[in-house]
Amino acid sequence: MSPATPSTDTQTPAIDCHYANGQLALDGVALEAIASAVGTPTYVYSRGLIEARWRAYDAAFGTRAHRVCYAVKANDNLSILRSLGLLGAGFDIVSAGELARVLASGAAAADVIFSGVGKTAREIEYALTAGIGCLNVESTGEIECIAAVAGTLGRPAPIAVRVNPDIDAGTHRYISTGLRENKFGIPIEDAPALYRRIVSEKWLEARGVACHIGSQLTSSAPIIAAVQEVVALMEGLEADGIELDHIDVGGGLGISYQDERPPSIADLVAAVIEVVPERYTIVMEPGRSLVGEAGLLLTRVEYAKPAGSRNFVIVDAAMNDLLRPALYEAWHEVRPCAEARLDEPGVLCDVVGPICESGDWLARARELAVQPGDLLAIMDTGAYGFAMASNYNARPRPAEVLVYGGDFHVVRPRERTVDLFAREQEVLIEK
Repeated sequence: MSPATPSTDTQTPAIDCHYANGQLALDGVALEAIASAVGTPTYVYSRGLIEARWRAYDAAFGTRAHRVCYAVKANDNLSILRSLGLLGAGFDIVSAGELARVLASGAAAADVIFSGVGKTAREIEYALTAGIGCLNVESTGEIECIAAVAGTLGRPAPIAVRVNPDIDAGTHRYISTGLRENKFGIPIEDAPALYRRIVSEKWLEARGVACHIGSQLTSSAPIIAAVQEVVALMEGLEADGIELDHIDVGGGLGISYQDERPPSIADLVAAVIEVVPERYTIVMEPGRSLVGEAGLLLTRVEYAKPAGSRNFVIVDAAMNDLLRPALYEAWHEVRPCAEARLDEPGVLCDVVGPICESGDWLARARELAVQPGDLLAIMDTGAYGFAMASNYNARPRPAEVLVYGGDFHVVRPRERTVDLFAREQEVLIEK
């Protein structure tokens, strides 16, 4: 396996994606070779970088009691889950489906934290029966539901209350989760009374406090401010005789899509350690910062279309394959896979897909020299790329490929059109 850039106190491991012999290569494997064998659109991930990022988190804690739990919603491919599980990762999930995927990867339910605002009674039963490590609860109604399910099963439920500290994460409004206006968590000032209620319940076991204020954070300041509030809460609970063993500080560390400058993994972890007393185990839940920069989306150019003041490059990938630009107006770098294109004069263009929506665009106002048939790499798509893909316009979802050991491996075959309706039942309609 080609190693990613080694971690230091000031550097986060970086992707090995550069031109070699005239072609863009990931960890030494030419992307054109992958596209020629597998087709496009296709997601390609570096196993080496994903593992290096997880190790950077783990190493940054040193001897401090901790658990690095991968946020499965970022990318739930079984091979990625398996790779991280073998390193010793825990997992943060938000649905029964994600729990099933984690278990299918070979991990134990005891290594899983179940978050999310809308857990159903059936999901709670499934999680408790499997032996879930902790349920992060987000409302009084959920606490009542967990207590009832746990009592029926005769199995105490390990829980932590997710508190909302009303702190602005300074990120996109759709991925901010720590403000009073957001649906997540319980107001932190309501938590002491809630914990007193929890410890009085026979079938509930209070294990810790959780907090997560948002995603794609590029400053550690709001994270540390939230953690300090949670620590003050825990110390107040201790004074009331309620002892807890862990603080879940969430995840959310951003990556550099364009010109963002997030803190390094080592710097973030050091800042958290500094404000959390040693008696508490620290749980951290990175997702995007593990897989985001480790993935890219390969797509072929179908047509170049001048249209008055606009130039469109129409590719075979679309918003159903990569939703982030349409949903968040997200910026992703677009690289030609043939190095020779970099020496040709480019034109200002929008990279768009074939879906019947004006919102179907992948990149806007980019200067590119491309021709039909060219292969493009849309960078930094390992997080919330395939995970958010759909079958809109009856389009099969892309293949997924993992690069390691100097070669590439298909870890999810491309869907076929017949797969899209194989489970539908046709109703007999008479004339």
